[in-house]
Amino acid sequence: MKLYTHPLSGHAHRATAMLSLLNVDHEVVVVDLQSGAHKQPDYLNISPMGQVPALVDGDVVLRDSTSILTYLALKHDADRRWLPADPAIAAQVQEWLTTSVKEVFEGPCGARISKFFGAAIDYDGAVEKTHNLMRIMFEPRLAHNDWLAGDAPTIADVANYGYIAAVEEAGVSLADYPNAREWLARIEALDGFVRIQSVAEIMGSSA
Repeated sequence: MKLYTHPLSGHAHRATAMLSLLNVDHEVVVVDLQSGAHKQPDYLNISPMGQVPALVDGDVVLRDSTSILTYLALKHDADRRWLPADPAIAAQVQEWLTTSVKEVFEGPCGARISKFFGAAIDYDGAVEKTHNLMRIMFEPRLAHNDWLAGDAPTIADVANYGYIAAVEEAGVSLADYPNAREWLARIEALDGFVRIQSVAEIMGSSA
């Protein structure tokens, strides 16, 4: 199994964290985004959009972070802890996976890549979307629930963690969202979990 990744990618962090939580043996291939390695033919054969992460497991090739989470949970978690079989909880997991690739992408992720990577994204708009998301979705759900779907951690929590955990570095305070902050701490306390690194940590280590 090979994971194609980059430490600055919150999407790739989802796969990294899940592999660690499940203790799955794998090879890590860091794709040099700065040099444009993700746009070279060899990598485009794996991930046609030139994005990370990508996972190759024998004949299985996956190019989407939430699909990778689903695959790993179904293949390597016989107890179905991370993707429960119960239809209602499985549907809740799917709702939060969708949130991670839409609202979280447009809000926390947008603020981060606008702040640090010069993406053509409205930073103020992304900040506003982040606060709306936390106020409308995350705080109410986490007020009486420790986890996003069901009563135990699932891939929904892994999918949504990274960009929210990193958003304060991008200048968006989570001070008004105590339930979300406690949720982040619970995830980081999970046995085997690998927290997302800050841009400062990554860029400092590569300087």
